[in-house]
Amino acid sequence: MKSEIIKKGLEKAPHRSLLNALGLTKWEKDRPFIGIVNSQNELVPGHIHLDQIADAVKAGVRANGGTPLEFPAIAVCDGIAMNHEGMRYSLVSRELIADSIEVMAMAHALDALVLITNCDKVVPGMLMAAARLNLPSVIISGGPMLAGRFQGRDVDLNTVFEGVGAVQAGRATLEELEELEEAACPGCGSCSGMFTANTMNCLSEALGIALPGNGTIPAVSAARIRLAKNTGWQVMELVRKGIRARDIMTEKAFVNALALDMALGGSTNTVLHLPAIAREAGINLDLELIDQISSRVPHLCKLSPAGSSHIQELDAAGGVSAVLKELLSHGLMEGDTLTATGKTLSENVESSFIKLPEVIRTVEDPYSKTGGLAILRGNLAPDGAVVKQAAVDPEMYQHTGPARVFDSEEEAVKAILDKRIKSGDVIVIRYEGPKGGPGMREMLTPTSAVAGMGLDREVALITDGRFSGATRGASIGHISPEAAEGGPIALVREGDLIKIDIPGRELNILVDKQELEKRRKEWQPPEPKVNHGYLARYAQLVTSASQGAVLKSGGR
Repeated sequence: MKSEIIKKGLEKAPHRSLLNALGLTKWEKDRPFIGIVNSQNELVPGHIHLDQIADAVKAGVRANGGTPLEFPAIAVCDGIAMNHEGMRYSLVSRELIADSIEVMAMAHALDALVLITNCDKVVPGMLMAAARLNLPSVIISGGPMLAGRFQGRDVDLNTVFEGVGAVQAGRATLEELEELEEAACPGCGSCSGMFTANTMNCLSEALGIALPGNGTIPAVSAARIRLAKNTGWQVMELVRKGIRARDIMTEKAFVNALALDMALGGSTNTVLHLPAIAREAGINLDLELIDQISSRVPHLCKLSPAGSSHIQELDAAGGVSAVLKELLSHGLMEGDTLTATGKTLSENVESSFIKLPEVIRTVEDPYSKTGGLAILRGNLAPDGAVVKQAAVDPEMYQHTGPARVFDSEEEAVKAILDKRIKSGDVIVIRYEGPKGGPGMREMLTPTSAVAGMGLDREVALITDGRFSGATRGASIGHISPEAAEGGPIALVREGDLIKIDIPGRELNILVDKQELEKRRKEWQPPEPKVNHGYLARYAQLVTSASQGAVLKSGGR
C-alpha cells in the first residue's frame, strides 16, 4: 500500500501520532487509505446534496475493508457564472481542481480515490487528476436534476435563458417568465438536459471509470445512493486487484467515449475536455480523430437542447448502457475495454436493451447517419472549430451571411436585445478565447437570446469562445487560432460575408487573400483584459482550444 510510507516504521511515529489525532484506530490505520474527493458546496445546485453521496461512498469503502478520508474540491455553477465576469473562471477551474487533487493525494500518500462530482468543469478536472495520478479510482456524480414543468411541458434552465429573449421580442410576458423561473429547476442535480455536465457523466461510463448508471440515475433517486455505496465498495476491489486509472482509461476507452458522445449528441465542450483528460493519460486525441468518429457513428438521441426529452427519459429508456449495447452490437465500439466493475464494457451492458425507442433510436433508424458534433475548417478556422450539428436546424446547415462583429460577449448581447440583429446575419464574437477571454467564456446568453427571439433558424453565431451544452442553433465555437493570437477571426470586419457549410465541414470568410494579408499587417494585439491574479497567469500558460485549452507544461 502506498499509504504505508506514512504509517510504517520507527521514523513514522510522528505521522502515526497525527493520524491518531484524526481519531483513527489501529485497525483503521492498517487498512488502505481511500481519498474521498467531495465537491459539495452551498453555491452549486448540482453539488448541494453531495454530502449524502459521500456518506454512502464512505459506507461502501468501510464495508469492504478500507478507511475513507474525505477532502474537498471547488466547483463553479456555470449557470450562475454566466454572462458576467464569473464565467471567465469556469473553464480555468478545471486545472485548479486537477492540481488540488494531485496535491492532496500525493501529500498524504493515498492508496486510491473516489471522486464525487457533478457539474461542467468538475467532472473533467477530476478525471484529469485520476489519469495523472494513476491510482485505483472511480468517479461518481451526484446525478441529473429532474426537468421542471411549465404550461404542460417539461422545461429546464435553458428554457429560462431563452425566455429572456422571448420577453424582449414580445413573445412572452414578464409574468410568464417569472412563473417559468420558479418552475424550471425543481431541485438538486446537474441541469437536466444533455448539457456539458450530464454529457461528461455519461461519457465516464463509456470510459469505464464510473459504474453503469452514473450518467442518468436522477439525483433524487434512492438508486443514486445505492450506486454511491457500490462505488465505495468497488474501489476497494480495484485496490485488491491492482487496477489503476490508466488500466481503464486507455486509447480504446477514449475512442469509445467519443463514439458515445456522437450517439448522444453531447456538448461541444467535450472537444475541450476529452483531449485534456487523454493528455494526462499520455494519449493524443486530435480534432481529426473526433471528426472521423463523428463520420461513422450515427446520432441516436435527441435530448434537450436538441429535443424535448431530458436525462430522466434517457434513464427510463435504458440509460447509457442501452446506447452502449446498441453501438457495440453494430461494431461501432470496442467491447473488450476494462472498466471499474472489473469486467469489460461488453460484460457490463450484456443484459441492457432499449426500453423506449422514442428516446433511444437504433443504428438502423438514426436521427442522422453521422454524429452529433462536427469539426469545421477553412480560412476562418485553419486549426478547426466545433459545432453541435445535432442542435442545428437543417435550414442552417449551409448559410452565407454578413458578419456582425463584436469584440466581447456583452456587446453582442446588447445588440441582440436591442433588435439590431437581422435575419441572415452571422454574429461574430471574438477575443473570448482561452487566452483572450481569458477563460473562454460560454455564450449561452447570446445564443439563448437569439433562440428566444425566434431567430435561431435564421441567424448564425461564431466565436473563439465556447458554448454551453445547453446551446442550440447554428452556433460555431472554439475557432482556432483565436483572435488574441492573431487568428483570422481577428481580421473579420463588419459586413464581410461568412460562409458556413456544416455537411462540407467548412467555415470561410469570403474575402480575398490579399485583403486578409493587408489586414493582418495592420492588426495589433489587444491589451490583456486581466493583469493580475490567477486569470493573468492562466492567460500566459493556456494553449489553443484545438489542443483542449490545457496549460503549457514541461513535465507532461
